[in-house]
Amino acid sequence: MKIFVLVKEVPDTYGDRKLNLETGIADRSAGDVVLDEITERALEVALSHADKNPGAEVVAVSMAPGSSTASVRRALAIGAASAVHIADEQLAGADLGLTAEVLAAAIRRGGADLVITGNLSTDGSGGVIPAMLAEHLGFAQATALSAVEITADGVAGTRAADAGAQPVAAPLPAVISITEALPDARFPNFKGIMAAKKKPLELLSLADLGVSADPAAAPRSIMTAIAEKPPRAAGVKITDEGDAGAQLVEYLVQNRLV
Repeated sequence: MKIFVLVKEVPDTYGDRKLNLETGIADRSAGDVVLDEITERALEVALSHADKNPGAEVVAVSMAPGSSTASVRRALAIGAASAVHIADEQLAGADLGLTAEVLAAAIRRGGADLVITGNLSTDGSGGVIPAMLAEHLGFAQATALSAVEITADGVAGTRAADAGAQPVAAPLPAVISITEALPDARFPNFKGIMAAKKKPLELLSLADLGVSADPAAAPRSIMTAIAEKPPRAAGVKITDEGDAGAQLVEYLVQNRLV
């Protein structure tokens, strides 16, 4: 079984995050960048299965700038057998549609049986890449899983629902996404870090994948405006002089909160 895991480099959650107001792209020049924790958890799901099934191969795949090699190598140090790094200047500021198309092309090229992703990245929080990938690939999908069981023929798990836990199952090939309910990733040890330097890491461009980023060829989403988040304003204080309830109701109505 060949399992592809999407891994993503994101700005460290403990640092400041800013958008370039001219391009609308996240400014990654300041602060640290790390592998997104949810993608590390997705990698752990794949590696846990591979530990028990020697025939399983885990491949990390990432669409990121060329400067992100160290983060991709971390996925190898954690335990992935190989990695695919898609880096192309034309992908700067790529929207979700283009991102899904590019990732699907790389996965299709590798012949995946199962694709594992996180449910939400901590930077963009789009949450639609797993479903879009499944559509591009023609795979079954099972998203937002809080428990996962992988077999030779399919994948099963549970998804949190309003009424409790919802059982979900899909035949292979499939795309699944997992939540933070799954365990943390194992920490790369010295042996893993050294081994990562010798593991295969394939660098691909758009030309290699046969995908065009030209919006004239395939219209993409368009950003019409961008602005800094306004400073936080002081809240409204209500002094109870016997009419606090009426004031509160009036405030809720004025702000369309009821």
